[in-house]
Amino acid sequence: AGSAASEPLRLPTMPPKRSASRGRSPSPARRGGRGKSPAASPKQPRGRTPTKSPARSGRSASPRTTTTSGPSPRPAPKSAVQQKSWAMSKADSTVAELSGPVFLMIMPAVFVVVLTYGLLELDGSAQKLLEASLKDFPSILWKVHPSIPDMIGAMKVVFCFWAVQLIMMPLVPGKIHVGPVAPSGHRPKYKANGVATYLLTCVLFFAGAQLGLYKAGIFYDIAAPMYAALSYFSAVFCLWLYWKGLKAPSTKDSGSTGSFLFDYFWGTELYPRVGKQFWSLGWDVKQFTNCRWGMMFWGVGVLSFAAKQVEIEGKLFDSMFVSVFVQFVYVLKFFMWETGYFNTMDIQHDRAGWYICWGCLVWVPCLYTCHTLFLVAHPIHLGAPVAAFLSTVGIFAVWVNWNADVQKMEFRAKNGDVEIWGKKAEKIVATYRTDLGINKTSLLLVSGWWGVSRHFHYLPELTAAFCWCVPTLWSGNCLGFIYFVFLLLLLTHRSFRDEERCATKYGEHWEEYKRRVPYKVIPYVF
Repeated sequence: AGSAASEPLRLPTMPPKRSASRGRSPSPARRGGRGKSPAASPKQPRGRTPTKSPARSGRSASPRTTTTSGPSPRPAPKSAVQQKSWAMSKADSTVAELSGPVFLMIMPAVFVVVLTYGLLELDGSAQKLLEASLKDFPSILWKVHPSIPDMIGAMKVVFCFWAVQLIMMPLVPGKIHVGPVAPSGHRPKYKANGVATYLLTCVLFFAGAQLGLYKAGIFYDIAAPMYAALSYFSAVFCLWLYWKGLKAPSTKDSGSTGSFLFDYFWGTELYPRVGKQFWSLGWDVKQFTNCRWGMMFWGVGVLSFAAKQVEIEGKLFDSMFVSVFVQFVYVLKFFMWETGYFNTMDIQHDRAGWYICWGCLVWVPCLYTCHTLFLVAHPIHLGAPVAAFLSTVGIFAVWVNWNADVQKMEFRAKNGDVEIWGKKAEKIVATYRTDLGINKTSLLLVSGWWGVSRHFHYLPELTAAFCWCVPTLWSGNCLGFIYFVFLLLLLTHRSFRDEERCATKYGEHWEEYKRRVPYKVIPYVF
């Protein structure tokens, strides 16, 4: 999301199906190695470019003709790129097609349980975890699985947390933010109160602990059963999302591939909302799962883990301070930039299905905090010089990431009429055509951080993550460092995926941007 780790990051997977169906919303291309851009069919009905489904190798997708009562779209000017439709095509239910979603619904959920067991019971040792897995597989899976009573107890805490967030979404003051235009023409509205909600949540969490309602380290105590229970909850929740997208969608940005498994995994609706009879905006499902739980727990969870170390050890070690401090500021930065997140792939491109919802309900709370979870029972003394260095570098990296986002947001808000680093911002005027045949113009920023490399903001993301993960390596074990490895692989993959999507959307204008900014992430390297 603009900044990649700012959005809840998830595992790369296979690309979705695409077709040229009119009025459909973008399919979740995020899930995979982006794949090649769909090839254009010889026919171009009503100004749109039909695409070829990746699932049907060598066969062109047959565009569906839709009769409309409105006027025909104006022909695109020569300079306008005809943007590919991101709608979902009919899926082939072959073993090869179905294996990807099945694998990615089972293995990551199992990995979460096993990883938590390795961090809590095996000292974060990958070697011990591998030996235990090889010796007792598959019985180790149910040996390490939390009990049903423990999972029920954990979900009671989670439901209380969710209830507070659902109450604060409409009640905490904030301006109304209008999101980007969807393929159907819909423009979602959000209440931008993320920073106030984040800070208030932290205050309320520790206030409840001071009042004796629970211990401040509660999320450490329930971590293993909570992650397991959330996976089961996600399974039921995504069934409801599947039904809602087909039977009661909130907008016209919804549809089906014709395959239950694909629809369940990728999602059937782009902007699902509920409760408009109680609140005029309604509760946006993805804002809740991605921001008010995934990212909110990231910030509150690491604070809870720090409190647990104080409870166990009687003090906070400098390694825990560095990890928690940099992450807390990073999450605060995310909520300062939350309105920018509403313009990212997670929100405007990915449908609400198992992939994005399980990722934000389970993957983010578990993997994104695993290093801090590990440090609770493995106190490490870094020493003042190392702790100061990691804290300084980490906070500076967060600032650079935030400043890059601010440059782009101000550039867009003022239509490119801004100064960056003391000079008038350079830009490329890019024209393209939407799925509805409407000609649009975008400005591509070629100054500031965005003139250093095309995805430069990924570099400070990785730097900050390294600073809050690396203290775990002082223990001699590596499981606590796994988030940084995941992030490195994810952002590398995402850089290629974003490149292809921008090339598909902007065409020759993106080629011009690549000529003016030749480096993808790291100048002179990559």
